Amino acid sequence: MTTRVVVVGAGLAGGLCALRADRAGCSVVLLSKGPLGAGNTAYAQGGIAAATGGDDDVASHLADTLAAGAGTVDPAAARVLVSAGAEVVDELAALGVVFDRDAAGALSLGLEGAHGRPRILHAGGDATGAAIQRALNTALRDSDVDIRPDTLATEVMIARGRARGVRTLFRGAETTIDADAVVLATGGAGRLFAHTTNPEVATADGIALALRAGARVADLEFVQFHPTALADGELISEAVRGEGAVLRDEAGHRFCVEAHPAAELAPRDVVARAIAAAMARQDGRPVRLDATAIRATEKETASFLAERFPSIDRRLRARGLEWAREPIPVTPAAHYAMGGVATDLDGRTSVPGLYAVGEVARTGVHGANRLASNSLLEAAVFAARAASAVALDRPRREPGLAGALGGATVVVPPVSGPPTGSPDGLPPFSRAALQHLMWKHVGLHRDAAGLRHALATLDAWTAEPAEPRSAGEHEDANLLLVARTLTRAALARSQSLGSHYRSDDPAGRTASALLSDKVA
Repeated sequence: MTTRVVVVGAGLAGGLCALRADRAGCSVVLLSKGPLGAGNTAYAQGGIAAATGGDDDVASHLADTLAAGAGTVDPAAARVLVSAGAEVVDELAALGVVFDRDAAGALSLGLEGAHGRPRILHAGGDATGAAIQRALNTALRDSDVDIRPDTLATEVMIARGRARGVRTLFRGAETTIDADAVVLATGGAGRLFAHTTNPEVATADGIALALRAGARVADLEFVQFHPTALADGELISEAVRGEGAVLRDEAGHRFCVEAHPAAELAPRDVVARAIAAAMARQDGRPVRLDATAIRATEKETASFLAERFPSIDRRLRARGLEWAREPIPVTPAAHYAMGGVATDLDGRTSVPGLYAVGEVARTGVHGANRLASNSLLEAAVFAARAASAVALDRPRREPGLAGALGGATVVVPPVSGPPTGSPDGLPPFSRAALQHLMWKHVGLHRDAAGLRHALATLDAWTAEPAEPRSAGEHEDANLLLVARTLTRAALARSQSLGSHYRSDDPAGRTASALLSDKVA
């Protein structure tokens, strides 16, 4: 009997899982909420981390991954991740991704924060994600995968305790797709926040689908804020700092050297908080990313930046910013969800027949703070493993997940229960109001009072739920559900840990403390 699979999301994780399942003999339907490949993958600038040779090795990549995660990474999951790096690079190259090489023909490797050595492969300078997505789209169109763009999954259908398909919305019409297995690959939840590097499609859909289906989620409080973005959310890759750019306040002071021995190349949570503190000292105005001295002259710097970071260079010039001549204004922005739908090492969730891969999944490889450029690697590694599991698992076989998903993770509290009470001056719900609330109280700095205020507001907004009809209304419902769940998780974890920084527990365990000894 042919296994029928619905994959929800068509970025690297979803697309590669669909391709692999198709090649394994499954009948695959691939849903994309927008055009094919409209998610986060195409926006990835820095590259993909992998130990591919030279003086690098898998053990070093593993050590960096464990350290960056503030002691909360699942070692077994991380070992699976880093051990498959070279294989993933070969597979992407076979799909048509052309990775950049140096003058001698060797792979060109970049350095990013919390990596002990250069290991970031890139394509098109700073267009790695776009190169991967283009190659993936071509392969998908040449395959037997049934691709359905502009289709929003609104519900995972459960029958006899197992995922049996999805309900969808396509151009205003509701449809049903029956399946033996459902794979969630919807990406992250950046649109929960007022400032984010994520595209508009990142509305927490997959986590919300999983919650409503009764699947376990974990670690939602761990949200990574990228240190360097323009005010409009345009990402400025960490690889720029890896090439020598530094951060300065308005007085020209290089403040990161006081925050961590690795300065601008410390873990992302450390750098983002250092920037936020510097901004607070200057009434909230952005700090400056200074790339003007990474080469001997302005002309040489301009030439290098245009060659190494062509996409960023083009976008900055379009905004009238000449970054070879003067520093550019940057601020932190919500970037990546480390938590998500809890899975085993093959993408299985706690609901039989339901799988999750990519950013929507909580595999355990990131812990409380993701190591830079491990995200594309995770998407590819676990997409392949999930595809194999889907092909092997049959509806009559129920994977034993109680042990596989146990571990030492903190499970997100359920959102059921009485509301916490309406705060005074409750604003009417809007997506912008939600994003402002989350940024202010559930963002880079959190405390009990702010979290309780946010939760009370979210509870009040959800007290009288309306039945969503349009795609936008479904997205709003998803954002509200995940915002409420995330905020409860952040309130429950009273100690600072990695990216989850409680200003009422400033001495908590963070990647900063763990990395300081390693770098010093």
